[in-house]
Amino acid sequence: MIIAFDFDGTLADTYSCIEEAFKRALEKRYRWLPFKGFWAKALTKLENYFERPTFGKHKKTSKPPFFLRTKFFETWFEERAKLSKPIDDAPEVLKRLKEEGHTVISFSAEDFIDGMKVRRLKQMGIYDLFDDVIVFGREMTIDEAFRFVRQKYGDEIFVWVDDKPWRFIGHGDENTEYVWYYFPFSARFVEKNRERLALIPHLHVIRDLWSIFDVIERIKQERSA
Repeated sequence: MIIAFDFDGTLADTYSCIEEAFKRALEKRYRWLPFKGFWAKALTKLENYFERPTFGKHKKTSKPPFFLRTKFFETWFEERAKLSKPIDDAPEVLKRLKEEGHTVISFSAEDFIDGMKVRRLKQMGIYDLFDDVIVFGREMTIDEAFRFVRQKYGDEIFVWVDDKPWRFIGHGDENTEYVWYYFPFSARFVEKNRERLALIPHLHVIRDLWSIFDVIERIKQERSA
């Protein structure tokens, strides 16, 4: 099987440190600025705004506004990467999946800063654990990224693991299994739109990453039946 993982909120808790990362970035870039705690909270609200779901609308590429592509936000991402922690011993999960013969890829959206997603994967020390790293959103749409996977790895079962299930809607094919990793930060958006989950076929829900092995066994049984 091809096991594809999102990064933020799936393999790493990169959300609980957002405000602290803003504080550190402000200290480094704008030492003269008063009330840094206030501005860190305001910027955290801005970031949370961009995290809101767009159910079934991930059809195009997009470029973030210029004010998000600055040295300040680059510093913020760097500080955020330093503060982020793996979820459920994610590196060991990736290693075991590869030991069991699966193709393991990183399948996630690009950040405001070009190339930052790859830099953050390397900062956490998991970049080399993937057979491939595929980043969509800027140069490729989700559909184009998915077609790229199919062209490169064929039509075997594609297990897509993400804490943002709204990305699943309208994407994939009959050999795609969708795994929603229930991460509280993003799950709050889904709880308000649970009826949308009915639009996702072959949906599995897990609350810890090690449960992916149970999902794989269940898929094998269902597909063989």
